Amino acid sequence: MDRFTTMPQSRLSRANWGTESVRMRYIDNGIENDSISFWGGNILQHNDGLYHMYVCGWPENSPRGHMFWANSTVFHATSTNLSGPYKIQNSIGKGHNPEAYMLDDGRIVVYTIDGYYIANNPQGPWMFGRFQFDPRGYKIIEGLSNLTFCRRDDGSRLMVCRGGGVWISRDGLQRWQQITSQRIYPPVQGEFEDPVVWKDELQYHLVVNDWLGRIAWYQRSLDGLHWIVEPGEAYTYAFSRHADGTTEPWFKYERPKVFQDQHGRVLQMNFAVIDTLKNEDQPNDTHSSKNICIAMNKGLLLEVLNRNPINHKTKTIELRIKGEKDFTPTDEVDVKSLIFGSYKEVNFGRGARAVRTRVEGNDLIVTFAAKGCGIDEQEWAPKLIGRTKQGKLLWGYAKLPYINYQPAVLSASAPVEKDGKRYVDVGNFGLTTSTPQQMTITDSNGQEWTISVPALQPYEQQQISF
Repeated sequence: MDRFTTMPQSRLSRANWGTESVRMRYIDNGIENDSISFWGGNILQHNDGLYHMYVCGWPENSPRGHMFWANSTVFHATSTNLSGPYKIQNSIGKGHNPEAYMLDDGRIVVYTIDGYYIANNPQGPWMFGRFQFDPRGYKIIEGLSNLTFCRRDDGSRLMVCRGGGVWISRDGLQRWQQITSQRIYPPVQGEFEDPVVWKDELQYHLVVNDWLGRIAWYQRSLDGLHWIVEPGEAYTYAFSRHADGTTEPWFKYERPKVFQDQHGRVLQMNFAVIDTLKNEDQPNDTHSSKNICIAMNKGLLLEVLNRNPINHKTKTIELRIKGEKDFTPTDEVDVKSLIFGSYKEVNFGRGARAVRTRVEGNDLIVTFAAKGCGIDEQEWAPKLIGRTKQGKLLWGYAKLPYINYQPAVLSASAPVEKDGKRYVDVGNFGLTTSTPQQMTITDSNGQEWTISVPALQPYEQQQISF
């Protein structure tokens, strides 16, 4: 939540709908229309230079108010600014909770619950289709709705469904294969929905919302299969604020989506927001919903220079803080404020401290005394926290030179019995060749089988008997 910055300054006005707490708001932030209740949606940038929002909505005066959402229409809206205002250009078709992504061939896919639309360009024409799902013998976790997608380095897609199951598709269109047998969400009680997943140059990220508790959680993963939960709140309610410190305390923030830069860092998140309980939004009243945009602190580009793996014997760590067009580390970084290491240390104010610096071109090289960094063999993205000389937050995850950021991802299907033998399909859903492995299978009576799994190429699958 600390990464959210102030909402981009725009047209501040007292709107004609909303509870008193949000009546004074940026009415041209995101998309807002007095006659339409908006929900869901995300933003893509096309080669026309415009920002394109794919969002759903329904008439505000619908007979069931907000609960008319099942009859949503998906709209295509555009803006010259990332934060809006977005204006509807055309409608795509019926559907709810859209999420759009672009295939490597340039086609646009707009997912909605129970299907998707596809077109060669934002103007259409749009064709409707349905995905094919292969659960690989496992139970589908809480059904297949509210899907979220991210691109992998080879153009394939990783998807997380509402229930927290992970799926892979080689082309982002057909035959999604489930690679998990249980949800990946935090091991806490919560009414989870509306996950959003994305990937940068180092790792996968996931934010999932507890709609009942009005709190969200943030997770990270190297391979998209195994996840860690960062402590603290990803966001809660009433966190959107203006530059002067005033807030837009919406009652609910749902359907989070991200807009990324060329490195995969998040520049902006947008949310579906409503000013009251959903069942209190009635036709022709003073309640409704819209989509808002909140800018984010994108973080730094960081690289560890140590060639050997960092462990308890490491004395010093060299970290490159890369210069960018909008950031000069030699001028802006308060070196004494920096702490570096495992998130388990850094998030609590601990970690390695800087002892000296040097300059290489536009980059700042900081040497840390490694003691207290907490980095071990499980670490793939150590974290930096600090501040600028003006007191603003600096943060980022660092690349380690000895980590494979495209690891093999082995997943076994549920065992089946055929012709008196038992079989299991093992697939490599990662982007590099796996090493030979041993796998243990345990049945409900506690009997175990240990079988050998050979090296598998990316996307290769083998059926093994036991």
